[in-house]
Amino acid sequence: MKWQIGCLVAFLVVLVLVVIIGVAVYVSGLNKVVRLDEAVQAQWAQVETVIQRRYDLIPNLVATVKGYADFEKEVLTEVTSLRSQWQQAQTREEKLGLAAQLDSILPKINVIVERYPELKASEGFVTFQKQLEGTENRISVERNRYNEAVRAFNSHIRTVFGSFFARKRGLDKPAEYYEAVPGAETPPKVEF
Repeated sequence: MKWQIGCLVAFLVVLVLVVIIGVAVYVSGLNKVVRLDEAVQAQWAQVETVIQRRYDLIPNLVATVKGYADFEKEVLTEVTSLRSQWQQAQTREEKLGLAAQLDSILPKINVIVERYPELKASEGFVTFQKQLEGTENRISVERNRYNEAVRAFNSHIRTVFGSFFARKRGLDKPAEYYEAVPGAETPPKVEF
């Protein structure tokens, strides 16, 4: 009789431990996918912040260039249009597309600068150029951090247990990477 009670108690202790461990693993799995999703969202917010800074700087830079080229009006119009579209964009996908379009405009500004050496001496231009360079570096860093968070999230939701917990939380759609604009490896040709 003592032996049976001891076995029953041992069985109940093991059963309780298994249930506690199972619940802990389940809750931990649900929480991990949420933490990874939040990391992606937080990194995207950082990307948005530095891109917004870029949108704020470029009109000032283009206005400084204004006296040196006829081409700047088209660039300024494009940047202004993209800036308003950026502020009205609702989804990350829309903003990624607009950021990519702006990425394709920036080399044109650099081409203008190369064609007008006296512009490089302008104090206002130099200041804005340095700020823009700093912003571009920040964008690069934040883009890399965002893509790393996306990689961690996407990798996790593709694993057996990760996909199970992601479906439970409704987070089973892979996040989109921030990729370079097609053709970004080719320098732009600007003709006056």
